[in-house]
Amino acid sequence: MKAIQLKAPGGLDRLQLVELDDPGQPSRGEIRVRIHASSLNFHDYLVVAGKIPNDDNRIPMADAAGVVEAVGEGVEEFKAGDKVISCFFPWWQEGGPVDGFSRGVPGDGMDGYAREVAVTPASWFTPAPEGYSHSEAATLPTAGLTAWRALVVDGGIKAGDTVLVMGTGGVSICALQMARAMGAQVVATSSSEEKMQRLKTMGASHVLNYRTEKNWGEQVREITGGRGADIIVEIGGPGSLPQSIKAVRVGGHIALIGVLTGMAGDVPTAEMMYRQARIQGITVGSRRHQLDMVRALDAIEIRPVIDRSFALGEIADAFRHQESGKHFGKICLEF
Repeated sequence: MKAIQLKAPGGLDRLQLVELDDPGQPSRGEIRVRIHASSLNFHDYLVVAGKIPNDDNRIPMADAAGVVEAVGEGVEEFKAGDKVISCFFPWWQEGGPVDGFSRGVPGDGMDGYAREVAVTPASWFTPAPEGYSHSEAATLPTAGLTAWRALVVDGGIKAGDTVLVMGTGGVSICALQMARAMGAQVVATSSSEEKMQRLKTMGASHVLNYRTEKNWGEQVREITGGRGADIIVEIGGPGSLPQSIKAVRVGGHIALIGVLTGMAGDVPTAEMMYRQARIQGITVGSRRHQLDMVRALDAIEIRPVIDRSFALGEIADAFRHQESGKHFGKICLEF
């Protein structure tokens, strides 16, 4: 089978397309999946760029979508021909986060899914939503599930809420779509006039340019009549968190899903205390969360936004496109 391996210590020029032995047939409790697509995430970029050290010849990519080719003895949840998607945390099946939930993420600490075939425990995959293409389905295990957990699992979204999303990356676009489908109003931020127009077309009621409107937190409060946003999907971290705290309503929820502006910074603790808001750190979700999300996506009419797709052997170009920041939505590999 064809696969991508990353030579230590990492770097986009050290991604190699190779031929590996076929993994064979599944044993008891396992499934064999022909993988057809993966999608790029910031975590994957950190791995391939060498910012997260990994073993030599690591197969990258956390997300996978494909078709079950065979099932091992004892597997009843899947059958040959089923379309499936991978789980970001294979060992986090149910319940809340506990120590050890993140041991070995596909592509980081264990081989990932930049390969044509994988044989894994059946519990490492879930069904894909009905009618989704492989590329559309491949956007869900990381970005889609992060948005779902931010809004639904931890945010408790309801119709009439106001949700703030930041930028036009995969999580933010998915959160916008999910929030609108659930009857919420969405306020979005961007620094590109072209992208701002696209966000409006997708249903954002207000779009703020965070470069020209430095105090956009106050703008969000004005837009909401002084109330503030019920849920904020916070991707920036220390550079944007002070504005998010200004923007959130009293008793609201800030889902901290990214640290794109740095690993540490000052937090306006007095204002946070006054707002009585919650800041919840979020790192994707469990298999149970994913099963619930897929069931919801089977019931609501949204489709992931794919900016561009690349062949497996073009993986370095795909990450360079991600580096450019020009994309709107997800970038995929198709193979």
